[in-house]
This record gives sequence, C-alpha cells and structure tokens, in this order.
Amino acid sequence: MYAVIKTGGKQYKVSEGEVLSFEKIEGEKGDTVSFDEVLLVSGDGEVMVGTPFVKGAKVVGEIISQARGPKIVVFKMKRRKGYSKKTGHRQDLTSLKIKEIVV
Repeated sequence: MYAVIKTGGKQYKVSEGEVLSFEKIEGEKGDTVSFDEVLLVSGDGEVMVGTPFVKGAKVVGEIISQARGPKIVVFKMKRRKGYSKKTGHRQDLTSLKIKEIVV
C-alpha cells in the first residue's frame, strides 16, 4: 500500500515503514505528525484519486531527526563587468518514518 502526499510545496510517494526526508516540519524527535493532504491512495488492487484530496485519508508519521542538508554554492557572474557574487544555502530537513496510512 502506498500514498501520495503533499507537504512543503512538493509531492511525495510514501509507504508504511519507509524513512524519508522532508522540508522542515515543526516538532521534536519522537513527535507524531499527521498529513491530511493525501492526493492518491493505492492498495489491494484499487486506486483512489482525490479531487484534489482523498476524503477521510491521512498519513501518520514519527519524527526521527531534525537536520540540515548539504551546502549548495550559488555563484553569479557577469563577464567583463567585474561583477561576481558567491553565496551558499543549507536547507533544514526533517527525517520521518511513516507509521500508517489510514483510509
């Protein structure tokens, strides 16, 4: 059984027992998080597609850790103009273990 959920402006395909990294979700290690924006649920040979969300469906997960992703270097330059700018970015991430998919 799997589901497609929407969080942080992105869509993720999740299944029970899976560990995934999402954009930062508020909470501490061990907290339970519930996602109500379920776009699709598939299991037992049938597929339920929401319009836009599946009614009564939710995905429950547990926060494993709060961490930061790798540093991404952003470099801008205009040739022959003496302009260059270098910055970096590290995204805050949340590791989540999917406990159950409720339909």
